[in-house]
Amino acid sequence: MVKIKQILCPVDFSEFALRAFDYAYSLARRYDAKLYLQHAIRPLTEYSYNVLPPLAQEFYEHSRAESEDELRKMIGRQATNSLKPQIVVQVGFPAQTILDFAKKQPIDLIVMGTHGLQGLDRWMMGSVTEKVIRKAQCPVLAVRKPMHDFVVPKAADDPVQLRKILLATDFSDYGQRAFAYAISLAMEYNAELTLLHVLEDVPHGEELSAVTARLIRELEAPVPADARSWCTIKSTVRVGKPYQEIVQLALDSRTDLIVLGVRGRGGADLALFGSTTYRVLELGSAPVLAVHI
Repeated sequence: MVKIKQILCPVDFSEFALRAFDYAYSLARRYDAKLYLQHAIRPLTEYSYNVLPPLAQEFYEHSRAESEDELRKMIGRQATNSLKPQIVVQVGFPAQTILDFAKKQPIDLIVMGTHGLQGLDRWMMGSVTEKVIRKAQCPVLAVRKPMHDFVVPKAADDPVQLRKILLATDFSDYGQRAFAYAISLAMEYNAELTLLHVLEDVPHGEELSAVTARLIRELEAPVPADARSWCTIKSTVRVGKPYQEIVQLALDSRTDLIVLGVRGRGGADLALFGSTTYRVLELGSAPVLAVHI
């Protein structure tokens, strides 16, 4: 079973980061995990400023105090309970600061906001969230404002209620690890989990109905015996381009979370990231949990 003991939520104080904090807070409560709320102060050297050391130190101290105050305000938005997020403010380039902290702790899950992937936001994605997803040694949940609202339980202090989760799998080792997270989340939130496999074409000499039946059996084979007592399991097979079918199904079914397996963290994996995960992040209507093997 999946164990999530430490969660890192990087924050840049945008509306996307605030929404990501809602997810991180909810997951930390559900998994009884320690939650770190992190903000990176960009070095003055990034802007080519020639600042004397005493002035730079004064700037960093002032920025650190302001950032810690803002993080405390964020924490105050949530109902008071036993969960006490730990505030971490560091000077450094955001992506590398996130990756270094996650490796040192070590962190089991990173939850961060993304600004989307249009125009200037595409560059923003490439410089921070995309780099973290590619290089992190743990799963990364990328959150942007969804196209529909989530149900907020009135009788609980949980800011996120996952009702529908979509797992897209190719039956590889990467897909199997992603499956473990998807089924764990579905059981934890008593959600509906849809298992999806996309065929780019029907194998030569085989009928689509026969192939579909076989693949659905494969999709459901790893489902634990007790899972259906905690969540609803559905399976489907589609024909087409993987990212297009994932995005369309998520939109049609009003999915709350998409789970994908990502092949490693090296340069050779860029093509896969670009063709599937990146496109789902770019075009999808729901947050995406990218799971590395």
